[in-house]
Amino acid sequence: MRKNFLFMLAIPLLLVACHKSSDYKCPYTNTTAVAPAAEVTSLKAWLDGASISYTQHPSGIFYKVNLPGAGVTAGVCSYTTVKYIGRLTNGFGFDSSYKRDPEGSSFTLGELIPGWQIGIPLIQKGGSITLYIPPSLGYGTRESRDQNGNVVIPANSNLIFNIELVNVQ
Repeated sequence: MRKNFLFMLAIPLLLVACHKSSDYKCPYTNTTAVAPAAEVTSLKAWLDGASISYTQHPSGIFYKVNLPGAGVTAGVCSYTTVKYIGRLTNGFGFDSSYKRDPEGSSFTLGELIPGWQIGIPLIQKGGSITLYIPPSLGYGTRESRDQNGNVVIPANSNLIFNIELVNVQ
């Protein structure tokens, strides 16, 4: 009897503890970033030259939905878990969540580069997409270096990401 009482008492406490506060204010807004025409033209020329099929988004990213997924779509305030590989147009792989964390990497979508904020909502949970991102919707004029000081992503690079949307919260 006492176990049942404690169990019945614990359920409401767990529900209250897990309930999100209605006072939560998402600090992110949907990006309105648009790549300059010269970047879009350059990336489009590369895609056409490589005979890659794509869809062009009004923002200037290009994409190919590999698997649409089903259910939940991520929003800018969604906590997402993704598996991805990032590479440059010369084929150099600069990042892979598969190597670091085979279960996927988790982020709030609004914390990520504009190209991901625009591209990830184009699929649903369980889906996969390839994003072709012009520099201004990626890392722009910033270069990225590894721990040894070697440039991994040069400034003004077009980026390619193969992304699997594992979960959306």
